[in-house]
Amino acid sequence: MSEKILIAGGGTGGHIYPAVAIAQGLKKKSPDTVVEFVGTAQGLETKIIPREGFKLHLISAAALNNVGLVVKLFSLFILPWGILQSVLLILKEKPKVVLGVGGYASGPMMIAAVLLRRRTAVFEPNAYPGLTNRWLAPFVDMAFVNFAVTASFFKKAEVLGMPVREGMERKALGGGSAGAGERLRVLIFGGSQGARGINEVVVQSFRENPKWNEEFEIVHQIGATDWKKYSDEYEKLKPSHIQWFEFLYDMPERYAWADLVLCRAGAATLSELASCKKAAILVPFPFAADNHQFKNAEALSSKGAAVVIVQKDFTVAKFKEILTEYKNSPAKRAALEDKIQEFHKSGAAGEIASRL
Repeated sequence: MSEKILIAGGGTGGHIYPAVAIAQGLKKKSPDTVVEFVGTAQGLETKIIPREGFKLHLISAAALNNVGLVVKLFSLFILPWGILQSVLLILKEKPKVVLGVGGYASGPMMIAAVLLRRRTAVFEPNAYPGLTNRWLAPFVDMAFVNFAVTASFFKKAEVLGMPVREGMERKALGGGSAGAGERLRVLIFGGSQGARGINEVVVQSFRENPKWNEEFEIVHQIGATDWKKYSDEYEKLKPSHIQWFEFLYDMPERYAWADLVLCRAGAATLSELASCKKAAILVPFPFAADNHQFKNAEALSSKGAAVVIVQKDFTVAKFKEILTEYKNSPAKRAALEDKIQEFHKSGAAGEIASRL
């Protein structure tokens, strides 16, 4: 009889994609192992997990951290129901191990696993653990962490780095070749839901002058939240040499294409940038829980591995200035590429899979 592992969590790509990488590592090391996911109906996992070929179970859960009082009260109200659903799911599926990766579904599922005395593990990508993993820290059997400083939060932890999806490492090193007089290929994205602070500045630059970007080729992932607003504007403006999408499912190919990336600073994104050796301009989300995106970005910028612009300073003028600067200086892009690659730990997904 094959063993089964349940991976619980999601909500955003930052939780889901490392979990997918671990699942791929598990299937590669032990093809007979059954790997299934547990998420919520409102999370991005409903779009991503089936595409990756894994079964997804749904439970009831909602955000508790960095939300308003009404949302928090609703989340607490449905938490017991989510735990009961998780208990029933564990009794039915009989997993050997339950792995929590953070996000809405991770809390109820991991609480249920602890109550039922199943083997438990969590993955924590940030230097300062998220709320769910901080709550679970005293109870889980094992934690896999990205930063050494994070290990102290858990009773047993291993520093194994950030898992990246299959194909990220292999497709690493396209792009980066635009000369000073050639069009620069720029990839722009926020989180899985988008980044309004980035979207507004980028689109505003085309409102002011739809032709200014003719020196660049730009791919812009707008995200679900503001997709209609900004895609409608692009349709009216019809800027040349730019493509816009709600979501990009082929990120390894997009990274390989790009000479420069403009994005937020979630831990998963930074690990992908490092594995693909990409010059990056980071605009951290200013309202991230515990300001973890700025702390992540600062860790790179202090080593010359990325350029960081805080949201309040990210203006249309700054956007145009930074793109022009790095279009005209291939040497600066190359320096960022060399430094950010030093942050990549190869094989993290396989290492975590081995431990599981």
